[in-house]
Amino acid sequence: MPRLSHLVMSLSVASIPLFGPAPARAQEQVNVPVAQLDLQRYAGQWHEIAHLPMFWQRNCVGDITATYTPNADGTVGVRNACRTKDGATDVSEGVARPVDGTPGALQVRFAPDWLAWVPMVWADYWVIDLDPEYQWAIVGGPDRENLWILSRQPEMNRALFQRLKASAAMKGYNLRELKVMAPLR
Repeated sequence: MPRLSHLVMSLSVASIPLFGPAPARAQEQVNVPVAQLDLQRYAGQWHEIAHLPMFWQRNCVGDITATYTPNADGTVGVRNACRTKDGATDVSEGVARPVDGTPGALQVRFAPDWLAWVPMVWADYWVIDLDPEYQWAIVGGPDRENLWILSRQPEMNRALFQRLKASAAMKGYNLRELKVMAPLR
């Protein structure tokens, strides 16, 4: 009989994760694009406040901007610029296209037009949080590998920045390597 009680206790202890409190990951907010995005209001210049490191931005040390220009065909021209260590300006130009049926989901490519037919040249660009007045935005994607915190101003209020970081963390973004690229006041 001791073996049976040991077995029952083992099964009870083993079932705690199944029926006990939900793991922390289950408390995350859903990582989805915003339900509404007016590309005309989103257009214009944004300043990057922070980002998760990525290969394409390895030489950027400051003054990072993204400028979006709506095109007549429904796409959006994208111009990313930053200051490099030697003081030069590095510029990348591309295009974004809306993903059908999901207003906050776009795909962006920086490859030449003649490669636009290749699916691998398009990357997800999801606006996952957006100020109702279009003064700040958080951009990510389904894999949570990339993240940018953007502002219409070249600096951001520290309390707002902390709130946006918390929002991204709750959506499952790992912010251990988040690089702050603009002044916080």
